[in-house]
Amino acid sequence: MGEEVNAQSYTREQRQRYREKVRQNLDVFERMLSQSVFEFDRPMTGMEIELNLVDDDYQPNFANAEVLEEIADPGFQTELARYNIELNVPPRPLPGDAAIELEDEMRGSLNAADAAARKRGAHIVAVGILPTIMPEDFEGEWISANNRYAALNDSIFYARGEDIYLDIEGPTGERVATYADSIAPESACTSVQLHLQVSPQDFAAHWNAAQALSAPQVALAANSPYFYGKRLYAETRIPLFTQATDTRAIELKNQGVRPRVFFGERWITSIFDLFEENVRYFPALLAEVSDEDPVALLEAGEAPSLAELRLHNGTVYRWNRPIYDIVKGKPHLRVENRVLPAGPTLIDVLANAAFYYGVIRKLAADDRPVWTKMSFAVAEQNFVNAARDGIESRLYWPGFGEVRSDELVLRHLLPMAYEGLTEWGVSEKVRDRYLSVIEGRCTTGRNGATWMTDTVNRLETEGKGMDRQSALAQMLRRYAENMHSNEPVHTWELP
Repeated sequence: MGEEVNAQSYTREQRQRYREKVRQNLDVFERMLSQSVFEFDRPMTGMEIELNLVDDDYQPNFANAEVLEEIADPGFQTELARYNIELNVPPRPLPGDAAIELEDEMRGSLNAADAAARKRGAHIVAVGILPTIMPEDFEGEWISANNRYAALNDSIFYARGEDIYLDIEGPTGERVATYADSIAPESACTSVQLHLQVSPQDFAAHWNAAQALSAPQVALAANSPYFYGKRLYAETRIPLFTQATDTRAIELKNQGVRPRVFFGERWITSIFDLFEENVRYFPALLAEVSDEDPVALLEAGEAPSLAELRLHNGTVYRWNRPIYDIVKGKPHLRVENRVLPAGPTLIDVLANAAFYYGVIRKLAADDRPVWTKMSFAVAEQNFVNAARDGIESRLYWPGFGEVRSDELVLRHLLPMAYEGLTEWGVSEKVRDRYLSVIEGRCTTGRNGATWMTDTVNRLETEGKGMDRQSALAQMLRRYAENMHSNEPVHTWELP
């Protein structure tokens, strides 16, 4: 959810002081990259999963405070809207059978959380966009009781000066074109974030690799085809998140001002490139100032928290975000991969993670890395194509030209994932369990997005005669049942 803040609004003086402190933090961070020792001897991975709450009719249930009280587990936290919660998974190393152990632990946590939620009339669903969410659901008290969310909402609209226009058209011509007077639509975007701890000198290679890999990831895992009752992109979460947090009026867009949800514009040579861009291009949304003197701490041999720089970084929503953090007094760096939707099942989520960690290991270590053979603009267009068309998308890849995403994965990236996981020391049992799920999606052509659209189509047209809203609710009911089975989505039957 990001770190909590104390205020919901800020004075001009607070914003000016914050800007000065962020720039001071950036200077200190630059010194640290050349002088300090960062923790990376035992690279750790971490995960966050955003979830939705629904009622017995599979409509959004705005009761996260009550549900979290019942769950009573600090691993679960609030998210932006009152029908969202988040599960934070503690970092752990990759080798051996760690992923299977993690799956077992997460299943136990989610089953216990769902049982607790049911006591408050709610069910937990992991999906990229809750298919039954509609505009009228945001007319009441939708936002979670959290200063950070209120401050973000107010700051985005203050910067924009007008309502946000959402305009997304799907491949079949269905379209959402509407105005929003809050960032509520952003809450519909529920994701899985993967973290990988890396050394300063290896950060650029891992970030560049993650950028290149983003399109195949999205194509394989697409799970967000419906929003406001319309069939839109296979992974509608990508354009929706981009538009729903846009601080730019149309004139600023026309001038080429960068959006807060940012794929980027170039391959990088250092993590400093990203933090420096964030400070140079993006005005503050939150302006909390700490009492820390980062210069004094650094000169005393301690690692400063750089609270202002980290807070600012958390309001620039790169699809692959740089992270600076401190654990037990030691600083470390992470790549936070944010492109994946939540769901459909835990085995699918872990399969997506295994694919990512395996491939990125190989891409980052390549003597002739993919980003030296592909322009950044092409990588970004791949990302757009993957979001729109999902597993049926066509992507450009060096050595293959333009190729269907499933073919690219089967012929090239899946073998690479096996090799990468082997080099991580991951057991054969883990490799076979999770990468066979990726192979199954490619051979069947089925992921969460295709299962949802095919199911809704059958419920509407093949003798069922349901209207769209009834079909979406019935589909989501079946989806939730399948989710709890933990059978991978490519094996789910259609009605």
